[in-house]
Amino acid sequence: MSSLTLAGAAATVGINANAQQPRTKIKLGFDNFSIRAFGWKAPRLIEYAAEIGVESVFITNLDALESFEDAYLKDLRSRARDKGVDLLLGSWSICPTSRAFRNTWGTAEEHLALGIRLAKALESPVFRCVLGTRDDRRTPGGIEKRIEDTVRVCQSVRSRALDAGVKIAIENHAGDMQSHELVTLVEAAGKDYVGVTFDSGNATWTLEDPMDSFERLAPYIVCTHLRDSMIWEYEDGAKVAWTAIGEGCTDTKALIARLYKRCPGVGVHTEIISGFSVDFPYLKPGFWDVWPGARAADFARFLALAKKGKPVPPFRPPEGVNRQAAEQDYQKSELERSLKRCREFIQEVCAQG
Repeated sequence: MSSLTLAGAAATVGINANAQQPRTKIKLGFDNFSIRAFGWKAPRLIEYAAEIGVESVFITNLDALESFEDAYLKDLRSRARDKGVDLLLGSWSICPTSRAFRNTWGTAEEHLALGIRLAKALESPVFRCVLGTRDDRRTPGGIEKRIEDTVRVCQSVRSRALDAGVKIAIENHAGDMQSHELVTLVEAAGKDYVGVTFDSGNATWTLEDPMDSFERLAPYIVCTHLRDSMIWEYEDGAKVAWTAIGEGCTDTKALIARLYKRCPGVGVHTEIISGFSVDFPYLKPGFWDVWPGARAADFARFLALAKKGKPVPPFRPPEGVNRQAAEQDYQKSELERSLKRCREFIQEVCAQG
């Protein structure tokens, strides 16, 4: 897609880089997974951020970096700085016993050490990583053992992280940990060098209201992934579909207001992953076996959201259209619409003080 086309699209959603926008105290950016269908590497992601007028890019897969050499990283940081774009860096599972763990970057300890080095070179204050996914709740020892294993990996690089000035930012990811479980991980590892990547969409995959999850995690949050979630009841429980900002059950404006008050300096990064739904059959026998620490009051607030929601259809490419091109257009539209709404919310929140 040409830069002219991209600029035109950005103007359509009202986030063109040339537009006169008031300065805010909350920076706005996006996670590159939002537009994964493009397969863009870091230099193109930086250009795109500048084209649509956002201040930050959260690169959460190391494959987006074309090299780990110092010269490349220095040039990338310089490109971003010239465009007025901050870089945040992240990767995948650092729990060696998680079903999600891959040895692409070596052992869990080597992976984490590499991420810290790269984050420092790019001047990212954080290195985002995850324990795993909801599948880990069904592994031997349950999520508690996976938390213990992740804590040990974090502690093995404590001095390295402190020396680099990079916080290990563990995400509440894909239904792996409820918010109180993630607090346990951070406190056990050490909150002087470990913090939280708060993901509002993933909170709903742990049967929590995102606002409740945020309040519990707020003292530890160092970066964010925000998206909306539509939740609705069905015969066996509830379904959750992630959506663009403003199109689900989450009060994102209220969430940003709380972020502004409780987490000064933490930016808003949208990570939009729309087009499908996931079933949570909590009325079926055995469902709660892997949620030993679930709290009734938290679940009640999740249910309240479900009673307000309505079904949303999945994304299906139009007939006769190239699937990849359709996915690219869909992801880009979902992201830019969300960024426009978040920009408006940020301006309102900051204006109110």
